[in-house]
Amino acid sequence: MTDCIFCKIADKQIPADIVYEDNDMLCFKDINPAAPVHLLLIPKQHLVSLAEAGPEHEALLGKMMVKVPEIAEANGLGYGFKTHINTGKGGGQEVFHLHIHIMGRPV
Repeated sequence: MTDCIFCKIADKQIPADIVYEDNDMLCFKDINPAAPVHLLLIPKQHLVSLAEAGPEHEALLGKMMVKVPEIAEANGLGYGFKTHINTGKGGGQEVFHLHIHIMGRPV
């Protein structure tokens, strides 16, 4: 998707403070953090929202969810964190590329 800011970040067309990357996903610091640690985990594949996910996305979504605690711990949130996924305009989604917010306060 040519106008998606998260696709551009994944393609390294726009710089981001990346904290984790593999072949399927990328995690970077939110530029407008709502918590002392606020990260965004995105699939590199463009997926509009969780509502658009289908059976073909199960492995990717599972991999992302299993990776969240590892990323959280590596960024100072080993004692706890919260995740948040906004889905659709009614759910508060502003960037229409699936992303998982990982937020917390280091202890």
